[in-house]
Amino acid sequence: MSTLPSPALPDAIGIKALDANGVASLVAELGEPGFRAKQLVQWVYGRGAASYAEMTNLPSGLRDRLAGRFALAAPSVVVRQVSADGTRKYLLKLADGATIETVGLPKDDRLTVCFSTQAGCAMGCSFCATGESGLTRNLGPGEMVDQLHVVARDFGQRVTNAVAMGQGEPFANYEPTLGALRLMNSPDGMGIGARHLTVSTCGLTSGIRRLSTEPEQFTLAVSLHSAVQTTRDRLMPGVKGVPLGELRQALVDYANATGRRPSIEYALIGGVNDTPAEIDALVVFCRGLLIHVNLIPINPVEGTGYGRSATGDIAAIERHLTAEHIEVSVRSERGADIDAACGQLRQRSTAAPE
Repeated sequence: MSTLPSPALPDAIGIKALDANGVASLVAELGEPGFRAKQLVQWVYGRGAASYAEMTNLPSGLRDRLAGRFALAAPSVVVRQVSADGTRKYLLKLADGATIETVGLPKDDRLTVCFSTQAGCAMGCSFCATGESGLTRNLGPGEMVDQLHVVARDFGQRVTNAVAMGQGEPFANYEPTLGALRLMNSPDGMGIGARHLTVSTCGLTSGIRRLSTEPEQFTLAVSLHSAVQTTRDRLMPGVKGVPLGELRQALVDYANATGRRPSIEYALIGGVNDTPAEIDALVVFCRGLLIHVNLIPINPVEGTGYGRSATGDIAAIERHLTAEHIEVSVRSERGADIDAACGQLRQRSTAAPE
């Protein structure tokens, strides 16, 4: 199957529309030996080269042909914000003018990047800022990898972890997202261990099942947010047609196929999904599953009308899940003061650049 640029991606992104297989197909099409693909991947995705002229181990004729056919564009940083806790958020402008947000989260000797897979999002979750303006377009594999290069250069250190938890639904852009994860994982790319690469979905079961067949040990996170069908449908209209029973079975099948433990993301909204009935439903959903529950105190998003659960209630829910022998943790808040926390990414450029 050809992996040359999809018509859905703008020509302006050039070679960044290609994953490793696409680069190999291109090199073969140009009549070059196969090892040139490895070199090209190393330059474009491993080193984040800014121009073909830098690629000194490629013949000058090949560099000229590549430059004449494929742009080698990099995102520009429109706004950079720094949180009191060290988190950094970047508003990036892509080659065609579309914008996305990316977050760098340092901790000790680790650097995690929360990257976007789409510009905007079509899922429309009612507590999330990203979907307010809808979907602009899908991102190419290289545009995802570029986000890690931006963060690595700004921090001056290697990215150790990456999570597809920024803007967009990864499984609505499946092949480019998997292509990007493979480039992040590849020793010719960024060399990040597969288990340190996480893809987060609103619960598209076709994507969960497809991921279970992939050879790499990427980590899966599933946004649940309610185990009561009517509540989940209201909070997450983009997956309103996905029955909770079908989602649960997909998680059972995923664990059976891979032996890996996915995580369940559960954003706690005061008076909405933190009531005793809601938590009882969560226990029933999780009982017997090979999963880890991440409780996320919801982050403030202007205009939603939602507030986070009380601190005492969050602690009580954590204790209750633990007593039910469900593996659980409460996610620590990072970057909320610069709207960089979960659900707050919205491509807004009102903050002044540093």
